[in-house]
Amino acid sequence: MKRTPRRLLVGATCAAVLATVGAVTATAARAEADRTVSSNTTGTHNGYYFSFWKDSGSASVTLRADGRYSSSWNNSTNNWVGGKGWATGSRRTVSYSGSYNPNGNSYLALYGWTRNPLIEYYVVENFGTYNPSTGATRMGSVSTDGSTYDIYRTQRVNQPSIDGTATFYQYWSVRQQKRTGGTITTANHFDAWARAGLNLGSNHAYQILATEGYQSSGSSDLTVWEGGSGNPGTPTNPGGGGNCNATLSAGQQFGDRFNLNVAVSGATNWIVTLNLNGGQTLQNSWNASVSGTSGSITARPNGSGNNFGVTIMANGNWTWPTVTCRTG
Repeated sequence: MKRTPRRLLVGATCAAVLATVGAVTATAARAEADRTVSSNTTGTHNGYYFSFWKDSGSASVTLRADGRYSSSWNNSTNNWVGGKGWATGSRRTVSYSGSYNPNGNSYLALYGWTRNPLIEYYVVENFGTYNPSTGATRMGSVSTDGSTYDIYRTQRVNQPSIDGTATFYQYWSVRQQKRTGGTITTANHFDAWARAGLNLGSNHAYQILATEGYQSSGSSDLTVWEGGSGNPGTPTNPGGGGNCNATLSAGQQFGDRFNLNVAVSGATNWIVTLNLNGGQTLQNSWNASVSGTSGSITARPNGSGNNFGVTIMANGNWTWPTVTCRTG
C-alpha cells in the first residue's frame, strides 16, 4: 500500500483537564468483532476506515469497537504505520484519547494524503526519540487547541506513496507540548499551511489517527471520533449492537484522582469497557467486577445492580476515559 520507508518525527502534547460535572453516554459497541491485521491492507471496520502498512518485521494493529484500535511493534520492523479514521479527509474536528508507549523512533499523528497535487500531511501530537522537524524547512507556526504547532515542509523523492513511487511534499504541524488525547481542529492547520504557501490537493484521500514506528518498538491503544466532545459515540449508520448504554457522570475529585459513576441501561448482561488515557490507572472500583488497571479496563455485573463506580489515578491526565457498552 502506501508509505515512505522513513519518517521524520514529531511531537506534541499538553495536559488535558477534567472539566465540570457532566455526563458522557456511550451507546452499544458495534457488532463487528475485533480484527487483527499484520499485512498491508485498507478497509472499513465498525464504521471507520483503517489503513495498515509496513515494509518488514513484526507489527500489527487490532481493530476494536467503533474508532478504537491497539497496536504493537518490535525492533525487527523497519517502518510501519496504521490507524483508524475516515476514507476521505476533510476540515473535520477530530478528538481522540488513549495510550501511546513508544521506545525509540515513533510518532502519533493525524495523518492523511491529498491528490492534485500529491501531498502527505501530519499533525503530530506526540513522538518518541526523534523530532520530525530535524532537517525540515520551517514555514511558520499556528496556535490552536491549547498549544503552538511548528509548521514544516519536507520533500520525498522517488519514494512510496498512495500512488506508487513518486516525488511529493510532506506538510507537518508539530505540537510543541506532547499529548496523548484531546481535540485537533484540522481546519486551523489547513489554513495555516495555506498562509505559508503549503496548499493541499483538491482531492482528499484518507485521514486517520495513526501510530508509526521506525526501527523501534512500542504499543498504542487509541480511540478516535469526530467532534469536540468527550464522547466518541458511534459513527453514522452504525447498525447492530443492541440496546446497552453506559453513561458516565462525575463523582468526587481529589488532588491526584477522581471518581466516575457509571450507569448502565438496556441490558443486565452488560460488559462495559473504559479506555483510560495515558498515565491513568485504576485505583478502586465498586458494585461491579472490574478487570485491568491501565489502558482498557472491563466491568461486568457482580449482582449489585446496573450502577457502579471507579476511582482513577490521574497522574496529571484529567481527561475522562471513553466508554463503550455491549451485551455478553
